[in-house]
Amino acid sequence: MLIEMRLENYAVIDHLVVEFGQGLNLLTGETGAGKSILVDALALLLGDKASSDVIRTGAERAVVSAVFEAENTAEKSLAGILEANGLDESDDGSLILRREIAAAGKGRVFVNNQPATVAVLRLLAPHLATIHAQNESMLSFDGQARLGLVDAFAGSELEAVETGFAAWKGIRTRIDDLERGEQDRLRLVDLWIFQKREIEEARLQSGEDERLESEKRVLANAEKIYNAAMNAFDLLYEGNGSTASSLRAAQKQVEELVRYEPKFQEALAALETARISVEDVGATVRDYAGGIHASPEQLAQVEDRLALLDRLKRKYGPTLDEVIEFGADAARKLSEVENKDEILRGLRNELAKAAAEYLRAARGLSKKRGDAARRLEKLVEAEINDLAMKSAFRIEMTSSEEAGNWTGAGFDQVVYMISTNPGEPLRRLEDIASGGELSRVMLALKASVEAGDSSRETKRAGREVKTPTLPQKTREGWGTQRGKWGSQRTLVFDEIDTGIGGRAAEAVGKKLKSLARSNQVLCVTHLPQIATFGDHHYVVEKKEEKKESGGRARTTIRVVTGEERTEEVARMLSGAKLTETSRKHAEQMIKANG
Repeated sequence: MLIEMRLENYAVIDHLVVEFGQGLNLLTGETGAGKSILVDALALLLGDKASSDVIRTGAERAVVSAVFEAENTAEKSLAGILEANGLDESDDGSLILRREIAAAGKGRVFVNNQPATVAVLRLLAPHLATIHAQNESMLSFDGQARLGLVDAFAGSELEAVETGFAAWKGIRTRIDDLERGEQDRLRLVDLWIFQKREIEEARLQSGEDERLESEKRVLANAEKIYNAAMNAFDLLYEGNGSTASSLRAAQKQVEELVRYEPKFQEALAALETARISVEDVGATVRDYAGGIHASPEQLAQVEDRLALLDRLKRKYGPTLDEVIEFGADAARKLSEVENKDEILRGLRNELAKAAAEYLRAARGLSKKRGDAARRLEKLVEAEINDLAMKSAFRIEMTSSEEAGNWTGAGFDQVVYMISTNPGEPLRRLEDIASGGELSRVMLALKASVEAGDSSRETKRAGREVKTPTLPQKTREGWGTQRGKWGSQRTLVFDEIDTGIGGRAAEAVGKKLKSLARSNQVLCVTHLPQIATFGDHHYVVEKKEEKKESGGRARTTIRVVTGEERTEEVARMLSGAKLTETSRKHAEQMIKANG
């Protein structure tokens, strides 16, 4: 759920802070005031592409920030994404996103005040908010999007199908490579034989070059190492005035002290421990020196071996392990040429098994989709008719098990069909001409899918979803208290009511209100019928500064309640010139729909 947004030097906004509540949040204002600026800014925090054009003139950068709060399943999913990307959770369970767009150079992204990437924002986005705009849904309403809505309603899990498809495709690619590259492979046989023999004859061992480098350093400096070890041995143990002999002498003196003063018993034990440690080190360096032998012949052998390893690494890989892997790959290619028929038989057997596994998963997914599509079409049709339309709605799903239609999402295709007037034939949803009808159908679709998602969430949580009362207090800065704001998802509708009015507008308002019972809804609207359904009403205004302040335009946003809210709805009803009639009408509408 979106708790708070901050914008700095963004478009016509110099500095703005707005807090949102649960339920239905409505944004109204004059055309051109900048209502959609907040939606565009939120889209940036959900991973949309940024442009320096949004930076307020004269500023070096624009900053967009938001605080979200999530619980239950969403919280676990968000925590998993943060952990996978090396990001820490906040102390109070909130999620703070910040994005900076620079006029010159690269922008920056922060999650919980830690540097992140736009890719991380895109991973977090599905668990935080969804933005629906007039025409946006249709512009991207391709086959994948249509199928995605059915999957969202059904709660489909695609992992098994994706894994099965990847395995089948990988085996098929290997078969194609073997069959197509016959001539090229035969030309390369001699080269592979040479490479395989050269690497095998070297009898390489993983990590051998590192061990030989260490041995070379010792052999090349044998005399220095021997002298250093023996000198250390003399100083520690053997020589006159060695550390060990000094410690033994000191022990005798402390033993004499202990006879008269028992408190030195611990000091005596410490000296004993130190003497034993010194003698152990002395014995270790002496034994090491005994194993050092200057051998020019052995040094030459080590250097020759290292030269061979370096030559192989330059030819076949920067590391010895990669050289070994290269040799194994050459051997595999030769084996494929020599045993092509046998390998192809094995691969075809594997392909058949992979195909059967894929089909099993895809058929299960297809059945689940088919069942969900039947339920969803009935639900959507009922929702559409609740929105002052007499329409028939169908979801046509076609499935083809031919390999040419296989994808990582299964073998189904979905088309949405609708008849917006009685007696008319069903047509593809994309072909609907009326923007108002299109808006209502998309709202019905989204409401139906969200209803299915909320139902599953409730079952997972094992309890009813309840809408708690909004706390009536203002929080300072970024502070939030976990748990006070519920666990709603945020759905944003940007002017999705375009092209409708009257009874249809009132029906849309009721639908948004219903949707807001289990989700946080933000809606930009021009319609007073919809504005009266809001739990929280925000007015967006563009004001021109005084000439002494630069005379620039700036957008502000404020919460309106009581008389101010009545005035705003009245303005939406009658325009700039308010009348007593429009005020009374606005007051009645707010009372009826509140």
